[in-house]
Amino acid sequence: MEQVIANGLILGSAYALIALGLTMVFSIMRVVNFAHGQMYMLGGFVTYYVYGQRGCPFWVALLASAASLALVGVLFNRYLFQPVLEHATREENSMLMAVGTALLLENSALTVFGEKQRGVPEVIEGVLNLGDGDIFMPYASLLVCGVSLACIVALLLFVQYTKPGRALRAVAQDKDAATLQGVNVKQVMTLGFSLGAALAGVAGGLLVTLYGVNSGVGTNISTKAFIMIMIGGAGVTAGAIVGGFMLGMAEALGYEFLPSSLTYLLIFVGMIVFLLYKPNGMFGKPWG
Repeated sequence: MEQVIANGLILGSAYALIALGLTMVFSIMRVVNFAHGQMYMLGGFVTYYVYGQRGCPFWVALLASAASLALVGVLFNRYLFQPVLEHATREENSMLMAVGTALLLENSALTVFGEKQRGVPEVIEGVLNLGDGDIFMPYASLLVCGVSLACIVALLLFVQYTKPGRALRAVAQDKDAATLQGVNVKQVMTLGFSLGAALAGVAGGLLVTLYGVNSGVGTNISTKAFIMIMIGGAGVTAGAIVGGFMLGMAEALGYEFLPSSLTYLLIFVGMIVFLLYKPNGMFGKPWG
């Protein structure tokens, strides 16, 4: 059981990073970025080519994944989402744009990279043995957990204590009031979208070292990200983190004690029952 809990915590840390990126975009723009999983996928491919194929240091590849996806986020927000948000009269328009970007990225990746599953060499070899031999923690998994937690802490500190971070919080709370205080809302929204995309890229670059990557993984990751933010509360930072760890733990327990085909069936059923009693999630508040 200790091993299952350890696996769940490692997986949950990476999932929390994914959910944070999605919830950041939603809190600032009120847009559900359906392409978040596809951005994760692109981050995995960047690390695959920079680290796995070119032989560059892993840290260089991880930074390349973050920077590449941050640029994708800037371009998508500036030339796709903001024009739609400025002129749309219905929320469905922005949702259709989000779905369209997801399909664009997934089909482009399928054309460029093909269907083949790609993997990379281990970043760190070896296993840490804890608990009198009951818990085995591969160093590669500990690296994923450590970097994920470091990124989460860095983001929380950035949002809490820096001027751009305070601007992000102001826009998330009230765009009109932020504008009256001299905040450039367009620039802040672009910053938020790029940060969310960069977090997805980092998560993809980390998890490719454990699970590999293929051009179709994005939809699965987006689905998991939606589960996490719905459990925790859409647009709530603490909810994204808690939702990520809860999903990671649920997966670890399910794959250990249940047939693999039943794990996500029960997770979805549990989420539906949970939302019947807590429709705004654990930390969410009613809109309006």
